Amino acid sequence: MRVLFVCHGNICRSTMAEYVMRYMVSEAGLDVEVASAGTSSEAEGWDVHEGTRRVLREHGVPCGHRSARRMTSDDYRNFDIIAVMDMQNLRDVRAMTGGDLEGKVRLLMSFAGEDRGIADPWYTGDFDRTYEDVVRGCRGILEELR
Repeated sequence: MRVLFVCHGNICRSTMAEYVMRYMVSEAGLDVEVASAGTSSEAEGWDVHEGTRRVLREHGVPCGHRSARRMTSDDYRNFDIIAVMDMQNLRDVRAMTGGDLEGKVRLLMSFAGEDRGIADPWYTGDFDRTYEDVVRGCRGILEELR
């Protein structure tokens, strides 16, 4: 199974979800490939946002260094689940993939039974709230994977 998390720039929410999910599947002993990407290229090459690093560190979730990247059509073909952070990401990914004909793209919070997006801490500054939402969504994916 392969899971891709997608937000706008791939430095805050999607990277947070990537590292949280990696930690969860490792703890569960599952063999799941996890990655992240953005719908925009404006932050391409940037490392994980310091706010994301801080909140992950505070919760004991390992966080490495990585370069932000934009989602590609290969990602759509290669991943089984594509979890996006908000409605704009959902629209952008559907546009990038020709309408999500395989039904792989869902809001991350839908895995937690909620039909809403996750606020972008780049604008809100509230990385703790974003972390709480990300954990809830990732737990939902973990349940589906089991």
